[in-house]
Amino acid sequence: MASHPTPATDDTGPFFHGTKADLRIGDLLTAGFRSNYRPEVVMNHVYFTALPDGAGLAAELAAGDGAPRVYEVEPTGAFEDDPNVTDKKFPGNPTRSYRSSEPLRIVREVDDWTRLAPEALQGWRDRLTAMHAEGRGEIIN
Repeated sequence: MASHPTPATDDTGPFFHGTKADLRIGDLLTAGFRSNYRPEVVMNHVYFTALPDGAGLAAELAAGDGAPRVYEVEPTGAFEDDPNVTDKKFPGNPTRSYRSSEPLRIVREVDDWTRLAPEALQGWRDRLTAMHAEGRGEIIN
């Protein structure tokens, strides 16, 4: 896989994206879709992480009825630290989370990520709901 370091990060991956979409190798993930966490927001970026279990959490929380899936992805252009989880909420980028306005290419489906127990998943959903209700769920788009 090619690496795409940018001035914002020197992380060379591999990178992962979590979703409920059933995708094929070579498909491109693009910006312009509704947020999984704030459906009234159309996203200007596509998000990914260097942590397979982080992508798994995103897959579990994603909108839709499909099975949660994690894909290894390759950025096709520049990317930056995800400001929604970096310095605003966590110093640095411990989650190794990124975003790009350029597409991500599907490399392969990953099947060895850690699934959350139903109680843990519900806890995440409850936290997201509470943050939204308290006005703390703002997305930096």
